[in-house]
Amino acid sequence: MKPTPAPFDHKAFLSQLSTLPGVYRMYGAGDELLYVGKARNLRKRVSSYFLRASGNPRIESMVAQIRRVEVTLTHTEDEALILEATLIKDLKPRYNVYYRDDKSYPYVRFSAHEYPRISYYRGARNAPDRYFGPFPSASAVRETLQTLQKLFRLRPCRDSFFAHRDRPCLQYQIKRCSAPCVGLVSPAEYAQELRKAERLLEGKGDELARELTTEMEQAAEKLEFELAARLRDQIAALKRVRQNEAMTGGADDVDVVAVASHPATSCVTVVSVRDGVNLGHRSHFPRHPPETPPEELLESFLSQHYLQQAPPTEILIDHEPDDAGLLEEALSQHAHRRIRVHRPLRGPKLRLLEMAQQTAQQALSTHLLEAASMDQRLLDLQRALDLERAPQRMECFDISHTQGERTVASCVVFDENGPLKAAYRKFNIDGIAPGDDYAAIRQAVARRFAKAKNGEGTLPDVLFIDGGQGQLNAALEALESLEILDLRVIAIAKGPTRKPGLEELILPEQDQPLRLPADSPALHLIQRIRDEAHRFAITGHRGRRDKARLTSGLEDVEGLGPARRRALLRAFGGLAQLKRAGIDELARVEGVSRTLAERIYAHFH
Repeated sequence: MKPTPAPFDHKAFLSQLSTLPGVYRMYGAGDELLYVGKARNLRKRVSSYFLRASGNPRIESMVAQIRRVEVTLTHTEDEALILEATLIKDLKPRYNVYYRDDKSYPYVRFSAHEYPRISYYRGARNAPDRYFGPFPSASAVRETLQTLQKLFRLRPCRDSFFAHRDRPCLQYQIKRCSAPCVGLVSPAEYAQELRKAERLLEGKGDELARELTTEMEQAAEKLEFELAARLRDQIAALKRVRQNEAMTGGADDVDVVAVASHPATSCVTVVSVRDGVNLGHRSHFPRHPPETPPEELLESFLSQHYLQQAPPTEILIDHEPDDAGLLEEALSQHAHRRIRVHRPLRGPKLRLLEMAQQTAQQALSTHLLEAASMDQRLLDLQRALDLERAPQRMECFDISHTQGERTVASCVVFDENGPLKAAYRKFNIDGIAPGDDYAAIRQAVARRFAKAKNGEGTLPDVLFIDGGQGQLNAALEALESLEILDLRVIAIAKGPTRKPGLEELILPEQDQPLRLPADSPALHLIQRIRDEAHRFAITGHRGRRDKARLTSGLEDVEGLGPARRRALLRAFGGLAQLKRAGIDELARVEGVSRTLAERIYAHFH
């Protein structure tokens, strides 16, 4: 029998604890991390948990479980705040507020090209491309891109499309592009328009409008009426765009953060305003213990969020954290500029905050409604499949290929909150006969659950396979080879007419497929999971297929690595043009020697 851990001797611990700033970590039985906190004075802060009753059931429950405390000293209080936020993100303690964000924020990207492309981008930001953002939503980025095309006629097309044009496309005809692909605008003129777009994205719209007015007047004085007319139209379009946006009464560069609390969950909404324009909002639903006060939710959000995302010059909040001054100073030091965090008391900024509070309340209501619907679907699925309890984790596999080319398997994961996108996986399937979906399912399932044989990884409560009896048998064979025999596996077949609502569930233990009513909440959940697996598989397959077609024929050239392959394709605009290039043209590409150019030419000829 395992011995019971001794109670924590807090008096002995506090007697030797430092008074310097730092971070403390509280551990319970089994060395479970309970809580991570920061302190200006470690002894004073940690002793407050033990020397007086908090009156908060959540805190008292946590203190009763403490078996040991570890501390990390820091030079300053700001370092303590940054370290605390990092540890919460990495370790996810049970009693801390944790903000899970499966998606990165979107940006507007200007590519590194003689005629840079403007595009929507989400992911790691790498030089030499330029990025503007982050934006709170994808729709805000797309609206911004449309604005830039209308005002400055910058190209949105991919480099491969750009390189193959011999006449202007439809974007030029509707005055959304200046057609640099066929030389209708010089690099200098295009760069000038690009710089105007950059200034608008940098929040200098009013200044840009004044400069355009000056340029128009100068062009008119020089009798360059065509240029003056174009500048006039540009100024008018800029004014219309700014008038049609939601203006914010004096707030130029600000984020508004509001909290809506509920015993079951909470919502933190961020409304972003840049250059006086409301770019929209983004809502976060943190994981936190019950009865967490709004001040703690807000403080945890600000420290975790803005130490990863660049903060604006001003952050409006609806609850004042205990360490608001420390938080403001830490964000200012991290951003290398003055950041103001405060709660407005009157004027247009207060009205902006009230709007954010209403938005947070609405988002929370919608989230609670969806959660209740999800709970109902899980309970209905439990009854339909005769499970011991409502499933907490569900996975679904699907296969995608084009006539057997570049097969990809997807594995999507759903929990009680919906899609768990951080756990999604793709598998590039190789070594099978083209079009053999059974072998593809067998390989994907075996690779997904290989570690589970040794007790590693998380097993789902239900494993769905998109397909029929053959796909189900293939998945079962893979699991049997791994000695995983107690996993609930179900195939989702489309039914005789392949119409939505007539899906058949094929269960290993039943001779006849199970058909759920078309209005069944369980069926709706299964359809959603299956459709998401299908979408994810198609996305993965198309990416793999397009990449293969773009680089096909270059991987086999000795001495030609990925960086030089990309440089060649970028220089010639595609594989077709690369194949037609001569040795001298190939050797002019940076990083390609004469010897390598001869080897590439010989490979294609």
